[in-house]
Amino acid sequence: MQPAVSLKFHEVLAARTAAGRDYLTSAPIIRRALAGHIQCDEYIAFLTQAFHHVRHTVPLMMAAGSRLPARLGWLRKEIIHYTEEEEGHEQWILNDIEAAGGDASTVARSLPSIATDAMVAYAYDTAARRNPVGFFGMVFVLEGASVALACAAADRIQASLQLPNRAMTYLRSHGQLDQQHVQDLYEILNRFDEEQDRTAVERCAQAMFRLYGNVFRELEERTAVPTAWRAV
Repeated sequence: MQPAVSLKFHEVLAARTAAGRDYLTSAPIIRRALAGHIQCDEYIAFLTQAFHHVRHTVPLMMAAGSRLPARLGWLRKEIIHYTEEEEGHEQWILNDIEAAGGDASTVARSLPSIATDAMVAYAYDTAARRNPVGFFGMVFVLEGASVALACAAADRIQASLQLPNRAMTYLRSHGQLDQQHVQDLYEILNRFDEEQDRTAVERCAQAMFRLYGNVFRELEERTAVPTAWRAV
């Protein structure tokens, strides 16, 4: 009899969140993007919502890091590294919007969709009120989605819309950068050896797959920045 293989935590997490991952990747707009059937206003709408959650990445990491217990002191160095890597990525998105024919200044003044607002709010609640380690469940979802979808979607979107390279910076750079980020993330996840931390990460990941999936589904209803969401 072969000895039982002990799965690493990131493998267990992937298995337990498979249904949530399917909910995200089955969003109609993602399927159409991968098939090259997406309109430019839909691409700009996607970038708009990406701006609204990416601009919170660094503040969220800082919030989570500030609440880490002493037993997880080793994680502060990893969060500092992550923060340095993610700084300024929201500007990439604004640049892409402008290059794709959108109005970056309007996007910067706009408010997020309800779905995006809910996703960001849940992340802040995790960092501020729950076990802050749970925030890595969000990282698991967003960076995993980037590696799985970003590069393939970028090629098809660019080809179908005939956009310049400078309009694809966010998708292409994140797809490439996050391949290394995911490996780094797996190393972090696999160091969580207490059940309370693993449970917090899984809980957040389950929620984020659902909430991020809702962001894409809401894009089906709105293909541009609605006037009602613009700041006065």
